[in-house]
Amino acid sequence: MYQRDHRQPSAPTRTHQQKLQVVTTNSILADMVANVGGNKVQVYSIVNRGVDPHEYDPQPQDIRKTAESDLVFHNGLNLETGGNGWFKKLLQTTHKDPQEDVFAASKGVTPMHLTTNKNEPDPHAWLDLNNGIKYVETMTAALIKKDPANANYYRKNSAAYTAKLRQLHQRAQTKFSQLPRENRLLVTSEGAFKYFAQAYQVTPTYIWEVNTEAQGTPEQMQRVLKKIRQANVRHLFVETSVSPKSMQQVAKETDLSIYATIFTDSLAQKGKTGDTYIDMMRWNFEKIYGGMK
Repeated sequence: MYQRDHRQPSAPTRTHQQKLQVVTTNSILADMVANVGGNKVQVYSIVNRGVDPHEYDPQPQDIRKTAESDLVFHNGLNLETGGNGWFKKLLQTTHKDPQEDVFAASKGVTPMHLTTNKNEPDPHAWLDLNNGIKYVETMTAALIKKDPANANYYRKNSAAYTAKLRQLHQRAQTKFSQLPRENRLLVTSEGAFKYFAQAYQVTPTYIWEVNTEAQGTPEQMQRVLKKIRQANVRHLFVETSVSPKSMQQVAKETDLSIYATIFTDSLAQKGKTGDTYIDMMRWNFEKIYGGMK
């Protein structure tokens, strides 16, 4: 909800002792920044945990926090373009400098594209941990540029964090390589697992391609049912950020069970399994591997 206010939002002022004010568009990016920034940053996520970032209507607090921030991180790759371009409008409303204050975390990632629109990138690059590492490197560079006095602190945190991500990535690649290829069809509601599939050598199929499309249409249902019947599918999966209704119908039509709920666009609520980026990816690996095995 955008409130018209003709006053210019005040620019942030910060002393050396104050924390860097960082805004991210979703909870996954917020967790990444917090791991690098540690006690030198205060992080605010615009889209709350459990909420789909494709379509969003910024609230007054989001506008205020963005206006007062030192840095804004968004995913890019067309994630925040739903809802008639809510993120672009937010930046215009808050008068953020796109060169100095706003950074696409996905910078450096080689984009994959939608099958329904080859000109539009798939935004879900973070589901490949190697891309997640690139996100962290981009964030680290931006933090250092904005706050060079704490450069060594950010570099040290970033190195420790990316080492953990790299170790989990390599372990997952090894584990999935041990599965029979005919068992590696990953069936989800949204087609969010292209990057994941490429990185961990599984084959993705889905009901609809992105959450901004029509969901669970008869044509989409027939397409995924055909794919399932042509493969050796053991189980189905449904994501935390979508309604399970369509996948429940697929389960009924195929006599397959939904093995687990997995994460795509959002972390779990704090204190729950999957409430950090590493934890959500670890959960996805364990559940997807278990369902395929």
